[in-house]
Amino acid sequence: MSNKEKILFVDDDPLVLQGIVRQLRKSYPVETATSGAEALEILNRENHFGVVVSDLRMPAMDGITLLKHVRKKHPFITRVILTGNADLSAAIEAVNSGQVFRFLTKPCSTNALATTLALGVRQYQLLTGEQELLDRTLKGSIALLTELLSMANARAFSRGHRIRNIVTEIARKMEVRPLWRIEVAALLSQIGCMAIPADILKKVALESPMSESEKKMFANHPEIGARLVGRIPRLEGVAAIIRAQLQPFDDDLPVAVPDETRQAASILKAALDYDHLTSKGSAHQEAVSTLYGHTGVYNPDVLEQLRCIRLRLPRQKAVATVLFDELVPGMVAAEDILARNGTTIIEKGQEITWPALQGLQNFITHIGIREPIKVWEQEPA
Repeated sequence: MSNKEKILFVDDDPLVLQGIVRQLRKSYPVETATSGAEALEILNRENHFGVVVSDLRMPAMDGITLLKHVRKKHPFITRVILTGNADLSAAIEAVNSGQVFRFLTKPCSTNALATTLALGVRQYQLLTGEQELLDRTLKGSIALLTELLSMANARAFSRGHRIRNIVTEIARKMEVRPLWRIEVAALLSQIGCMAIPADILKKVALESPMSESEKKMFANHPEIGARLVGRIPRLEGVAAIIRAQLQPFDDDLPVAVPDETRQAASILKAALDYDHLTSKGSAHQEAVSTLYGHTGVYNPDVLEQLRCIRLRLPRQKAVATVLFDELVPGMVAAEDILARNGTTIIEKGQEITWPALQGLQNFITHIGIREPIKVWEQEPA
């Protein structure tokens, strides 16, 4: 077992906890709590717990309720019930409601307990290892993909980069799980726009008059994006969020759509519309107030979190005017960066990344770009 993963035992009898500590202290880093509330406080305060072992029958908060809370806030921690009440109905409820890994009865031999703990830590390591793979590999690959695609359609794909931090911050505050799913959905939310002509996307951005067929074409981009993303293994949940990104909050979604997908889609919709307003020049509070004015369109809880993240967003210095050779990764376009023929290469608000610089270099070589370029330099919030 890795030395960093700890075991938390929860029992309202201090004598039981003392016996467990004596029994296991040479083999495992053990901490104890005498109530469910204390256990949750410890988990929120400290990291590296791999397994929580709880008594079933405790006053105030029983073991099943505790493990439900653990599952919600710390989904990768392995959950075990250890109790003297060996009734079958309690075991079934614990497994079904709390997603319990094992159900052990007192008295439990040292070997049986040690084996369960070892398996529980291994389960924790597998889940966290999988999460790390998703975080470092999948999201990194998708970020690169969207950067490359933004060179082909800057107006569409720059939005994903702009809203990613907003979406992630709101989702974190609202305890949306898993967090990576909505972050990836934000990055890929506009992938269906690849099938839409650039002049229609420009009309949408500028709120220019559109024909019914053009409106229908744009409204169908989430379905196109969802079908494309849904072909990638493990991204079915991401596809579901993308599909529902334009749905007003009060509209009925198919019954089969999980609540977490509805919540994530409501965050994505608010972030996209907020980005649209701020890209047109609205200040933060003005944009949020506009969204509040559309009753039933947005999730009120999402708007409240959006209102409160103002100070967490990047601040920007005064606009600087530079030549291409002076651009560096991390700068943000203060206005559209255009090719000499008028093609938008990088949209206002898009961060200048290394791939974006390579794209600009290619335009300079074959077409040329309009200089000087106006940029912001981001500074920490």
